[in-house]
Amino acid sequence: MLGGCQLAATTRSQIEVPLYQKWGLQPGDAIAGYTVAGGLGDTSIFLNGNAVYAPYDGDTFVDGRGCLYFSTPTIPAYLFRFCGLRSPTTGSLRQGQSLGRATIVQFAALLKQDKTWAIVEPDKAFLERTLKP
Repeated sequence: MLGGCQLAATTRSQIEVPLYQKWGLQPGDAIAGYTVAGGLGDTSIFLNGNAVYAPYDGDTFVDGRGCLYFSTPTIPAYLFRFCGLRSPTTGSLRQGQSLGRATIVQFAALLKQDKTWAIVEPDKAFLERTLKP
């Protein structure tokens, strides 16, 4: 699974990730009947229905708000969150497999901080790997 990350996997495909930052609005929250797509720390990318791909071999899980988390032994201190994917793919994936498609994807890179995760600036090269099979 996530090897040493101490995350609570509620099922094989669902996960809870404790964040260091406690912002009032989170992806998946609702305001006046509308769903919040991203929050502070997220990078928004217009995909126009195109796919996002696994940048390395790894595992994916969905949280209670519908966001997909990707972990990889290639970069073990990081966890990557993708919100806005339609029909996200969960489980073990090989590099280049589709994580899902989106009109707009909200991306966040999370760095392990003791028992919580801090949102950090994403690496452009990593994002490029997720947009090309």
